[in-house]
Amino acid sequence: MPMNDSLPALSSSLRRPLERFYEYLRAEKGLSLHTQRNYKQQLETMALQLMTLGLKEWSQVDASWVRQLASKGMREGMKPSSIATRLSSLRSFFDFLILRGEMTANPAKGVSAPRKKRPLPKNLDVDEVGQLLEVTDDDPLSIRDRAMMELLYGAGLRLAEMVSINVRDISLSAGEIRVVGKGDKERKVPFAGQAKQWVTNWLKVRGELANADEKALFVSKLGVRISHRNVQKRMAEWGQKQSVASHISPHKLRHSFATHMLESSNNLRAVQELLGHENISTTQIYTHLDFQHLATAYDQAHPRAKKKRSD
Repeated sequence: MPMNDSLPALSSSLRRPLERFYEYLRAEKGLSLHTQRNYKQQLETMALQLMTLGLKEWSQVDASWVRQLASKGMREGMKPSSIATRLSSLRSFFDFLILRGEMTANPAKGVSAPRKKRPLPKNLDVDEVGQLLEVTDDDPLSIRDRAMMELLYGAGLRLAEMVSINVRDISLSAGEIRVVGKGDKERKVPFAGQAKQWVTNWLKVRGELANADEKALFVSKLGVRISHRNVQKRMAEWGQKQSVASHISPHKLRHSFATHMLESSNNLRAVQELLGHENISTTQIYTHLDFQHLATAYDQAHPRAKKKRSD
């Protein structure tokens, strides 16, 4: 397939730099034919769009034009990964023009593709949580692990928050834990029931593992603060041992906490505070909630939104 088979549709001022770039990719960079074709497809699509918008020279392109190209891709339903690929090819092309002295700055350098939406983990149902937490072993490590799982599910903590808890951060009498969340923001979270009971059980045997001067609530068998990786490994192992079909992770327990709390209370604001989310939109996305019930609550409660009664 010739590398320049669709270029005649472009003006010569846009086409010729692309032809030189394709030759550079082939002769100097030694890229595969598949990669060369991908660059060609992406760049010529954008070149045609720019020409339609009235641009005649590549030197006319600035960051605002590049953002327009990205926005156009979004409107056309392109995936974030495809837009990222398109912008990457444009950055490489402009780097080539800078190398050849035809441009002085790369207008695509400061433009990023939209973030990929991270798929949220499927939450456990209540029965699966019960199956997982039915840990009856009485050795200190098993008691520690159940206490960690009960706390992750019972208080909705992030893994980093739980690992960073010190013994002095726990108030059994008040049923509160002081945690430090994202951005070093401190908050108090309530814990009760099984979570409180198993943290109490763990504190009774913690001294059998912890070094004398260790401040961490949860420690490894070496006596020091347990690592993130160790917690993840132990959670996965307990999932297998307890014959839970889903893969178990600390985040999945937090996600299950949020989902089950929301299903029971229908109180998005309270769940937001418990999770330590700065913005309520984060909680809404995190829990797969339809935002419609917030609009309904607004319509029913806000004095300027209530419908007037007919006389």
